[in-house]
Amino acid sequence: MKEKERHPSATSIRKRPKKRLMVFTGRAHPGLATEIAAELGTELVPTSAYNFANGEIYVRFEESVRGADAFIIQSHTAPINEAIMEHLLMIDAAKRASAKRITVVMPFYGYARQDKKHRGREPISARMIADMFKVAGADRLICVDLHTDQIQGFFDGPVDHLMAIPVLSEYVARKYGHEDLAVVSPDAGRIKVAEQWSKRLGGAPLAFVHKTRDINRPNETVANRVVGEVEGRVCVLVDDMIDTGGTIVKAADAIMAAGAKDVVIAATHPILSGPAAERLAACSAREVIVTNTLPIEPDHEFEGLTVLSIAPLISAAVKEVFLDGSVTSLFGGRA
Repeated sequence: MKEKERHPSATSIRKRPKKRLMVFTGRAHPGLATEIAAELGTELVPTSAYNFANGEIYVRFEESVRGADAFIIQSHTAPINEAIMEHLLMIDAAKRASAKRITVVMPFYGYARQDKKHRGREPISARMIADMFKVAGADRLICVDLHTDQIQGFFDGPVDHLMAIPVLSEYVARKYGHEDLAVVSPDAGRIKVAEQWSKRLGGAPLAFVHKTRDINRPNETVANRVVGEVEGRVCVLVDDMIDTGGTIVKAADAIMAAGAKDVVIAATHPILSGPAAERLAACSAREVIVTNTLPIEPDHEFEGLTVLSIAPLISAAVKEVFLDGSVTSLFGGRA
């Protein structure tokens, strides 16, 4: 009798493969990516990346990524267009190498300030960036303190919007919690963020700086007056980013002119373009507290600058995504 032909059992075919986490980084901010990988107990995937003579970018991963859960980290720092392009090419490389799922980690989302039209014939650049990452092959985004919440809706897929408030407010509470505090928003538009700060600082009173902005002159504002009670208090001036420093420095000066005891600036993203470091070093603020979502060049460091690591927060989010857990749980139901 002919021996019965052997076929692979259905159970072996249907057996679920073991999940594999792989972390990648571009060249924009490898220090942060290394911290994140260390927090996750892994190492960055070796990657070749260089520029051709005409500026074109080449990337290649030195290990197989087939079937992996790929987390590709790149913060969109200067030169920002190069950082974004390299990020897109890494996503395309992972997609074409058969990564199972591609999660894009962008601690700082480039072009986030251009999230709506102020005048006719302008682009909505933040939406275009989201479309580019989707087309490149991103399945999911992890971002930190987007300029506006609506950007989450620009990407056609899951977006985990992490908040740096726990990192920043814990430091402020530990160092200044014994003082009479007030939380100040640099404009009326960010008062909701200031409310979250107030809750974390024991119900500190709120204030905001009334300002005007000339839409024809970027990065320039006029701080008119402070609305709220700041006299005799240590005021925590909170914002999502510091670019040239003009807005935040003028706000700090207005707060001190209104009778505040002191000003502490807390912001997530230290862009620090142009004269920002000099302005902040010379301003009336006692301390400037930021996170390391963006790299800070040595010549942009100054006395009174404190940099807190965002790596533990991002790595916790990456772990929840990888294990199909809840990112929202990291923020008490808000994320």
